[in-house]
Amino acid sequence: MAKLTVLGSINVDHLLQVAQFPRPGQTLEAENYQTIPGGKGANQAVAAARLGARVAMVGCIGDDPIGQTMKQGFEADGIDTSAIDSVPGEATGLAMIYVNAQGENNIGIWPGANGALGSDRVAAHRQAIEQADLLLIQLETPTESLIEAAKLAKAAGTRVVLNPAPAKALPDALLRHVDIITPNETEAEQLTGIAVANDEAAAKAAECLHQKFGIEMVIITLGKRGVWLSHLGAQRLVPGFRVSAIDTTAAGDTFNGGFVTALLEGQSVDDAIRFGQAAAALSVTRLGAQSSIPTREETLALIASQG
Repeated sequence: MAKLTVLGSINVDHLLQVAQFPRPGQTLEAENYQTIPGGKGANQAVAAARLGARVAMVGCIGDDPIGQTMKQGFEADGIDTSAIDSVPGEATGLAMIYVNAQGENNIGIWPGANGALGSDRVAAHRQAIEQADLLLIQLETPTESLIEAAKLAKAAGTRVVLNPAPAKALPDALLRHVDIITPNETEAEQLTGIAVANDEAAAKAAECLHQKFGIEMVIITLGKRGVWLSHLGAQRLVPGFRVSAIDTTAAGDTFNGGFVTALLEGQSVDDAIRFGQAAAALSVTRLGAQSSIPTREETLALIASQG
């Protein structure tokens, strides 16, 4: 069975459901409050594991009870946690999330122990990267760690998938080692300078990523519209699934986890995208990050029901 290694952030999410986002200086009473495991790296690892992948996680937690609880949760999902370090004197990363009545979110992040995932720690866990068939990374850990991980992966013949979220400028030293990139519209604009307002702009942004950085496959996620796929000289829109959204937190992470899972199983790119889309569609019908991630059986059922 092919192996996936996810390198990235591990957070505890404090989630508040509100009727509307608070304005500056305004205090709102929340309709619901939950503490839920999160972090983009952890979300993607959990998604892949629940959807059928063999997963190892490289990351950092604090030396606090919540970090240990989250690590135990990963193990319950079948994730190899031997490359997750507990950092003395640090607290586990934290996210404050507001979710409004339309299912949209505002998120603030404090990195905590995630900031300790430097290139030295990555090098110490190089075996987890070199023995993987695919490495999945995001942008909630130090950029130096991502560059080191991508270099190790490429040297070992491990394919590199970058989900460039949250949006930020990135060095060529990272991007030239990427095989597949999965930005949303905002992230694609950050990397290319092209506002992805329509299909034509999506095509231009994808071509820029191919030409400028030599990235083999570009998948731009477009929310309800689906995803824009650019691969092997062909570009097209892949429509998504029809669901009623409650909370979009971790939808992109769930898509990435599902997509790479199907890819590692040898499914076609189109089928892998549809698998990721179905999982993401189910996730937005539920509240929270990892609490919203569906199982493989649920995902396959949605694909069967909507074709």
